[in-house]
Amino acid sequence: MDISRKADLKTVPGPDAYFTGKVTITGQFQRPEPSRVGGAVVHFEPGARTAWHTHPAGQTLIVTEGVGWTQVEGGPKLEFHAGDQLWCPAEHKHWHGATAHEGMTHIAIQESVNGTPVTWMEKVSDEQYLAPLAED
Repeated sequence: MDISRKADLKTVPGPDAYFTGKVTITGQFQRPEPSRVGGAVVHFEPGARTAWHTHPAGQTLIVTEGVGWTQVEGGPKLEFHAGDQLWCPAEHKHWHGATAHEGMTHIAIQESVNGTPVTWMEKVSDEQYLAPLAED
């Protein structure tokens, strides 16, 4: 059994090429083969979000704090809250992040296929990010 102690986990800024706003990534990991799973704890300050991206085997997000927004390309913009779990199926182009006025933290879990867990694309525009939420 291998234990990664909280005090030893590194926190790094989310790269500007893949994120808008202030984002930090803590404890990023990729397990050795035969496992394909990897993940991290990702914190988004208000207004921060990912760029559009896909995952070859999908992605699970477990929201631990705050309120966020997410959208699959061509679909409605949705709101989620601490305690919610999100599943984005494989190869669905999507984004996620904090709301404009409240931060959000999630645990991101995804698998690599052919050594790649994610394909990054263009940034989410302010117009896309600030579009109205879907009606319930």
